[in-house]
Amino acid sequence: MRVKWDSVPADRCRGKGIRVDDTRPAIREAARRTAPDRRGAVVAALMLAMALAALDSTVVSTAVPQIVGDLGGFSVFSWLFSGYLLAVTVTLPVYGKLSDTFGRKPVLITGAAVFLLGSLLCAVAWNMGALIAFRVVQGLGGGALQGTVQTLAADLYPLKERPRIQSRLSTVWAVSAVAGPGLGGVLAAYADWRWIFLVNLPIGAVALWLVVKYLHEPERETSGPRPRIDWAGALAVFACGGVLITALVQGGVAWPWLSAPSIGLFGTGLALAALVVVVERRAAEPIIPGWVWRRRTIAAVNLALGALGLLMVAPAVFLPTYAQSVLGLAPVAAGFVLSVWTLSWPVSAALSQHVYRRIGFRNTAMLGIGLAALILLAFPFLPYPGRAWQPALLMLLLGAALGLFQLPLIVGVQSTVEWAERGTTTASVLFCRQTGQTIGASVFGAIANGVLATRLGGASDLDSVTRALDAGTAPEPTRRAIADAVHAVYLGASCAAALAFLVLLFVAPRRFPLLKEDGQ
Repeated sequence: MRVKWDSVPADRCRGKGIRVDDTRPAIREAARRTAPDRRGAVVAALMLAMALAALDSTVVSTAVPQIVGDLGGFSVFSWLFSGYLLAVTVTLPVYGKLSDTFGRKPVLITGAAVFLLGSLLCAVAWNMGALIAFRVVQGLGGGALQGTVQTLAADLYPLKERPRIQSRLSTVWAVSAVAGPGLGGVLAAYADWRWIFLVNLPIGAVALWLVVKYLHEPERETSGPRPRIDWAGALAVFACGGVLITALVQGGVAWPWLSAPSIGLFGTGLALAALVVVVERRAAEPIIPGWVWRRRTIAAVNLALGALGLLMVAPAVFLPTYAQSVLGLAPVAAGFVLSVWTLSWPVSAALSQHVYRRIGFRNTAMLGIGLAALILLAFPFLPYPGRAWQPALLMLLLGAALGLFQLPLIVGVQSTVEWAERGTTTASVLFCRQTGQTIGASVFGAIANGVLATRLGGASDLDSVTRALDAGTAPEPTRRAIADAVHAVYLGASCAAALAFLVLLFVAPRRFPLLKEDGQ
């Protein structure tokens, strides 16, 4: 039976785990059809889908030597990561709009199917070029997994319960960050690197089955005009994002920043960005609607989480090098120094609700990012060479601070929009965070290499210096130069945290304009 969104009487909602005062049509109908037992199955599916996307970012890294040894292509292996990141980032806005137009379920099923197809193709790749191309296919599905899972988490739970599901998803990311490299190493050493991609298939199959069987969304009226897909806008966004991210990823690595390829790519990207604006202003249903940036709350959260993506690069990329080169730790111990922030992050996120219920979303996020700025600023003052517990303690504190920062912003911004805008809003937030990470990798890489060149009096870069350290040929001044380079990166990360604080202070409203039922 087809029902209108606003035609379900309150008495039919009683006894089905639904608040009678929840008057938002789509939420009410979705809750009516998603009983508590089914909701648990859907959450399990979301966690499995999130695990697929999260593991794929970490499990491949430790198997790179085996992959290169089998397929060759050492000079381009970095595109195993860059190609996947590019595809995920540029498709997030597209999937967000599609989920608002056609529903979360078809987008999630399609994305999971594409991701699993890409995984199967990666497992049968015959050379590095094919593997990179199939990783891009994986990324095309990964964009749907990341955005739609976060959106569905907000659809299924009212405001007071959202921290619980969001903390579960944060825990998935934390476990994946810790277990991913080890799992990849075990599979590559004792089985074959192709199993890194094949293990996705049974996990994804279970997630798909749970979604198909247990996820029920509201049925909408079909008598109105048929939804129009902004294919021109989607293509323009994909082209613009692809060109700019390629310029950021390859600049300073494959070619100098001021070389013709860099200038050409950035120029092309800016021209395509102007084209995106023109196309989207004329579209009836734009992929990136203007209200995403006209509303202060969404714009502030986008900018703040973009800064979060930027600052996360400092520990995630440079701390393992610091731990091995400066502290002299083995790779496993260096990984533990980094991974401790994944222990405190989800715990802090889960407890953040007790803070933002008292002082609000904005103030809680400002407290978290203010503490993060101070913690990042403390890193350059660590003694040289120092002991492993010192950076590990800072990472534990940093994870707690960022959990207090990120989750209130995501929960808060999702609670300011209706069902039909939530997918686009969530995708814009994730897009900005991913873009921040891409920019951070380029900017902080340039900072680290610049410091090394200054300290060592030549055209040294971090990669060549760390390779020399691994070979045991680098003198003590080189280790000190690496410490100075990483300190400079952490100073830059503290500036990014301060920028996020200022955005929340001057751009975000004091109180997020929550919808009536979410604000009760």
